[in-house]
Amino acid sequence: MRVVRFGILSATLLLASIPAQAADNAAIKEKAAACAGCHGENGISQTENIPSLAGQPDQFLQWQLVFFRAGSRKNDQMQPIVEQISNEDIRNFGAYFASLAPPKGAEDKDPDLSKKGAQVAAGRRCASCHTDSYAGTKAVARLAGQREEYLVKALHDYKAGQRVGGGVAAMADVAYHMSDEEITAVSHYLAHLQ
Repeated sequence: MRVVRFGILSATLLLASIPAQAADNAAIKEKAAACAGCHGENGISQTENIPSLAGQPDQFLQWQLVFFRAGSRKNDQMQPIVEQISNEDIRNFGAYFASLAPPKGAEDKDPDLSKKGAQVAAGRRCASCHTDSYAGTKAVARLAGQREEYLVKALHDYKAGQRVGGGVAAMADVAYHMSDEEITAVSHYLAHLQ
C-alpha cells in the first residue's frame, strides 16, 4: 500500500511541476520576444552586424549579458536593456537561446576564400577553444553559421581592444596578429559552415 501511495504522490508532484515549468518557459519566451527586434525570430539575426543568438552556449550568452551589464562590453542598444534585467533573467535567456536551433551556414559562393579561411582557423588554432565543429562550448562562442560581417566586426573589435573575451585575453591576442585578409577569410569560412 505504501508503494502505491508513494507512486501516486511522486506522479502527482511530477505532474504538478509541469504547468509551472511551462508557465516559466512561456514567460521566458515572452521576455525573449523583445530580443527578436534585433536578433531575429528564434534568435537568428537578419540584421547586419547583429549576431544570431540561437544555439550559442548557455554560459557564453550569460557572460556576454554580464559583460554588457557591467559596462566592460559596450553597445548603445544593449546597455539600457541589460541594466533592467536580473541575474535570473540572464540565466533564463542563456538557457532559452542555447536551446534554439542554430543558424545554418549560407550557400558558399566563394569556396576558395573558405579554403583560405580554414587554413587561417587551423593556423590560429581556433578549434582549440571553439571546438572542431566551431559550435562553441561552455563560455566559448559558437562561430559556425554566425553572420559573416558580424564575425569580421567582432575580430576587428578584439584586435583594437574594444571588446573583451572571457577569463583570458586569448581573443585579443589571436585577433591582434591577424591581417585584414585573414579576418575576412576566416569570417567567411566560419559563416558558411553547416
